[in-house]
Amino acid sequence: MAARLYAAGSLRGALTEVGQAFQQQTGIAVEGTFGASGLLRERIEQGEPADVFASATMEHPRALEKAGRGGPVRLFARNQLCALVAPHVKVDSASLLERMLDPSIKLGTSTPKADPSGDYAFELFARADSVRPGARAALEAKALKLTGGPDSPRAPQGRNIYGYLVSEGRADIFLGYCTGAAEARHEVPSLRSVPVPAALAVGADYGITVLKPASPQAQRLADFILSPASQAILARHGFSPGELK
Repeated sequence: MAARLYAAGSLRGALTEVGQAFQQQTGIAVEGTFGASGLLRERIEQGEPADVFASATMEHPRALEKAGRGGPVRLFARNQLCALVAPHVKVDSASLLERMLDPSIKLGTSTPKADPSGDYAFELFARADSVRPGARAALEAKALKLTGGPDSPRAPQGRNIYGYLVSEGRADIFLGYCTGAAEARHEVPSLRSVPVPAALAVGADYGITVLKPASPQAQRLADFILSPASQAILARHGFSPGELK
């Protein structure tokens, strides 16, 4: 029987590779379901069968643990926010806030609550108020919630959603994970990834839990994801380390 992994969309590339390594080592296949962590949590709460939940925030697996639906939550990876920028937009880290506030700039984010990437972007907006009073309200008002929601557009098969949206002109600047921005630039080299300045920087902590009732292979898969071998795969995909098993 395969191990059923529900995981954040930003982990698709890394955990697909981890799943292949796990199968080679154990003979157990991994069935991966990837999407916005908040929506995956809702599906698990509604009874969809899953063995392991790997979320782009600690919040969602902790809620399942508190409800008795999951075991102890472990921090297994970290990410950061970056700005993916269209070729015509002149911006660097120092001018990023000013350009995001520019009324002529289409600013894209994911959908808060449904997708942690959107929550992290709105956390960045809150930090912006300490740099420029009033920035939070202005950014929240103009942000286009383009991904992560139940009705959000999907990228064509094999395309990175950030890169697709920016290259199609849906956003001039998209605030998302640095790992996703790197994937987008690999597909569309004319796009740029701009680091978020330190005053606005937001880190993303990824949590993993074994769901209840657990299948025999569930804990083995979770332990493997926390192992040095899997952490090396995550690092190659741009993630920083979490806790090692």
